[in-house]
Amino acid sequence: MQKQGTTAIAADVSFVECKHTCPCLPEADVTIYMNFMKSHCCYDAIPTSCKLVIFDTKLQVQKAFYALVANGLRAAPLWDSKLQKFVGMLTITDFINILHCYYKSPLVQMYELESHKIETWRDVYLKCSCPLLISISPDASLFDAIYSLLKHKIHRLPVIDPESGNVLHILTHKRILKFLHIFGKKVPKPVFVQRQIQELGIGTFRNVATVHETATLYDALSIFVERRVSALPVVDERGKVVALYSRFDVINLAAQKTYNNLHVTMLEALHRRTCFMEGVIKCYPDETLETVIDRIVTAEVHRLVLVDRGDVVRGIISLSDLLQAMVLTPAGIEALLS
Repeated sequence: MQKQGTTAIAADVSFVECKHTCPCLPEADVTIYMNFMKSHCCYDAIPTSCKLVIFDTKLQVQKAFYALVANGLRAAPLWDSKLQKFVGMLTITDFINILHCYYKSPLVQMYELESHKIETWRDVYLKCSCPLLISISPDASLFDAIYSLLKHKIHRLPVIDPESGNVLHILTHKRILKFLHIFGKKVPKPVFVQRQIQELGIGTFRNVATVHETATLYDALSIFVERRVSALPVVDERGKVVALYSRFDVINLAAQKTYNNLHVTMLEALHRRTCFMEGVIKCYPDETLETVIDRIVTAEVHRLVLVDRGDVVRGIISLSDLLQAMVLTPAGIEALLS
């Protein structure tokens, strides 16, 4: 898809302000990244060429997930031909919820996956309600985009031209941070990026969701559903991380048509992966924020597993954590990740 010129109305976003700003960051240069995001619009972050797949809600969910796998995508906008508008997104989270909802045992086939249309699944899962699609204008600032992503706890934000109604791009945390990493070199480097992660307190360090290597794949799906996390460090009996199993890995079950047996162990599930997998990209508490940003952008992953020198899991640092600390907290916007 080629970028096209467009005129759009900037998004109207109201913010919840903090009573105080984060005490961890220096006042002098704390707003550098915030101002950078406010000075660039969503259109700036759209690549010159990209792949975009759109599903009609009458398509069978099984075929839709096969299409995601075939195109190497994690989500697609949903078009309702009756309403003549976009009504939502089909994501890997939907696939996980379907498996978790209908799976009984390896002996019982999940006919719902084969028979359900997208619209049927939406009626079942959303209890016949259709929440509004969260989207943004190409002329809205990247600051507004970050706020929308974190406020609504979504990972994909459609950029829609308000004149034509066309989806121009799907904006993600990864794309925004990469844009900052490339073009942010034109602005002064904040002093706080040289501080250690443990000092800044960026990330999740308590009650970290993990899954044991001997647990079943269904156990992992249950954690995804109940904890609403995007990836699980797979650990051994000592708590040492041996792999990372993400939501994206679950889509491989559709590609391999192995979703009817979710009682395999995590080790078996990891060995069956044939598609691209992120692997375990780690960081340490005494590493600087700059090092962490460089590593997560270079590796093109969605999170780093924070470990001690014995590789025991101590926390998770996600793209959301970084954007919250670097952009929203300096604006006086309280953490939206809790």
